[in-house]
Amino acid sequence: MEIEKYIVSTDQELIDMSLAGDDVAFEYLFKRYREPILQLYVQRIGNSDDAADLLQETFLKVYLKLDSYNPKFTFGQWVYTIARNTFIDYSRKRRDDVSIDSLTSSYSAISPSAEAPTPEESYINRQQRTQLEQYMAKMTPRYQRLIELRFFRDYSYEEIAKELALPLGTVKTQIHRAREQLCRFIIENSDIMP
Repeated sequence: MEIEKYIVSTDQELIDMSLAGDDVAFEYLFKRYREPILQLYVQRIGNSDDAADLLQETFLKVYLKLDSYNPKFTFGQWVYTIARNTFIDYSRKRRDDVSIDSLTSSYSAISPSAEAPTPEESYINRQQRTQLEQYMAKMTPRYQRLIELRFFRDYSYEEIAKELALPLGTVKTQIHRAREQLCRFIIENSDIMP
């Protein structure tokens, strides 16, 4: 059975398959780590809607940065670091009186070090970017713009609301829908289905 291949694979095997273009393998990585990360967010913010948004944002970042994963660390540590940094960004945007330096300084010692990508990693990254651009081309123009502002330009929700002259709640809802649409395209366009 094809599905057993994914269930019994190690994280590293799923990562390798994902980097080779197997989106179903990434889906299984997501399934392994979504509950602990979601629970972490729910415990910290108490709002399940915001926690679900942060979970989606985290795994979109994981997908986009998968080629930079360093096997020197466990995949769980790496995902947790991305989740923690996503939470720090979320918190920073809501608490103007706390500087980002004080939030991140205590975490810097355990962050995985960034190394320059190998030529193979650069090639895989270009492939993933091309694939992501193809998925984004299928999205509605409004959702494309929201994904671009939020994930490629690192705009805050407030900055996006100002840029697009929209209420903050509308921006949050539409970004949530844009992420869902992008994730759906990634899963639907996978070459290998379970």
